[in-house]
Amino acid sequence: MVAKTSVNLSGVYLDNPVIPASGTFGFGKEMAEVYDINILGSISIKGTTRQARYGNPLPRIAEGSCGVLNSVGLQNPGVDAVVSTELPELRKIFRKPIIANISGFSIDDYAYSCEKIDKEKQVEIIEVNISCPNVHNGGMAFGTSPDMAAKVTAAVKKVTTKPVYVKLSPNVTDIVSIARACEDAGADGLTLINTILGMRIDIQRRKPVLAQKMGGYSGPAIFPIAVRMVYQVAQACHIPIMGCGGVATAEDVIEMMMAGATAVQVGAENLHNPYVCKEIIEQLPVVMNRLHIDSLEDIIGIIK
Repeated sequence: MVAKTSVNLSGVYLDNPVIPASGTFGFGKEMAEVYDINILGSISIKGTTRQARYGNPLPRIAEGSCGVLNSVGLQNPGVDAVVSTELPELRKIFRKPIIANISGFSIDDYAYSCEKIDKEKQVEIIEVNISCPNVHNGGMAFGTSPDMAAKVTAAVKKVTTKPVYVKLSPNVTDIVSIARACEDAGADGLTLINTILGMRIDIQRRKPVLAQKMGGYSGPAIFPIAVRMVYQVAQACHIPIMGCGGVATAEDVIEMMMAGATAVQVGAENLHNPYVCKEIIEQLPVVMNRLHIDSLEDIIGIIK
């Protein structure tokens, strides 16, 4: 029997659940020179903001033995350039569903960019990243407050027609309360987890490794944390989840789906091995047959 790898994200059908995570795959064009990206289930494009951003000062990426620390700072050309240039160019080479990742620094920013991206036929799902600082409210991150998470979700839903998935920050004490707040405010789905706040120090130079001192930590070391949070949220909410955080193998994809994810994003591993998504997709049916899994939809959230 041929293993069935297709999944359904809020009415958007993917041939397989493997999605490069935002910020690790650019706008797709770069990786199209490495392999045929049409084997992917979807692509979550580089995080986009209302205005163009250069990002944070260098150095802003540091590789470690078990992951990557980064403080890139949402470098992107701005939503207008993404709409006019990046999305049309990606659509020329990629025929699968596209996920637009939107970030902001105020509720108005989120609403503006999401409303604009919602009009683009190339985009099937909008992913709202709520781990950016809210500079209009004392710098508090949207993703650490259930109330603020609900407000940004509701504001985006008012101006969009496409499925909205809210990407949650793991840097909280209770991710379930924030996930529920987003669901109650109308989110169609959730993405978790984003990077974990970390820091490294260069003991020779006696200075932080990153210019911003702290950054987001991702890679295999955070996989068990991601699985735990996906499981907790899946038990508490009734909307689909895109799971991410340290995914590097086909076995990781299946484990994340058993915890409750409908689709799985691959992040930091793309930076270490540009072929990883291709390898996972090729290995997925092999692993499924070995584990006697006929369809991936049969294993979503089987751990109770």
